[in-house]
Amino acid sequence: MFGHTFRRDALFAGVFYLGLAITGALGFLLVRPALFVPGDPAATLSNLLEKEALARVGIALELGIVLFQALAAVWFGKLFRDVDAFAAGALTLFGLVNAVALLGSATLMHAALNVAQGSSGVTTTTSHLLFFLSGKLWETGMLFFGLWLVPMGWLVLRSGIGSRALGCVLILGGFGYVMNLFIVVLAPDAGAWTAILPLPAAVGEFWTIGLLIWISCRPAWRMHRDAAGKGTSA
Repeated sequence: MFGHTFRRDALFAGVFYLGLAITGALGFLLVRPALFVPGDPAATLSNLLEKEALARVGIALELGIVLFQALAAVWFGKLFRDVDAFAAGALTLFGLVNAVALLGSATLMHAALNVAQGSSGVTTTTSHLLFFLSGKLWETGMLFFGLWLVPMGWLVLRSGIGSRALGCVLILGGFGYVMNLFIVVLAPDAGAWTAILPLPAAVGEFWTIGLLIWISCRPAWRMHRDAAGKGTSA
């Protein structure tokens, strides 16, 4: 069904997307909470000084997120450009803008560590503020992460590489990210239920990663099976 070039591009897109998911989970969900203590600048400063190695790993993971987001955005555009050039271009653009936002977050994290290790006086408040601003870049950058999922879902629907359910889940998850951000800004006391809105996106993302890698590997598996079958019958 898919040519060699498409399967190769699907493999690269899937691997880059998997790299984005892994670095994102490790950096944002594990390392960042271990360093930044909301509302407690002294604790944040102490963590940065006592866990310097972890802080540097966190910065490296943040840069990894930027790298994989940029590569995934470019390769998704290449993968789908013959399906719908406009949607593929929008997908790449939204992904790259999100990468730029996260690059700013990585810069602020690096600055927070450098300030913490520098002169005394304003280091406590400044390091905490820099980490806080880094988190806000993540929060507002989710606007473009949500937007990049919408054309991705549309392209899945148009290309027919996966089920229609996958395309719909991606589009729903993209709108969920966007809605969640606006609710957080306009109604900060709305409650924790708003975190449910982006959940379809997580399902769609891992579904997409698995699908792309499966597409790239399945033809080789089938050829190997057919060859083995012929050898047995001979």
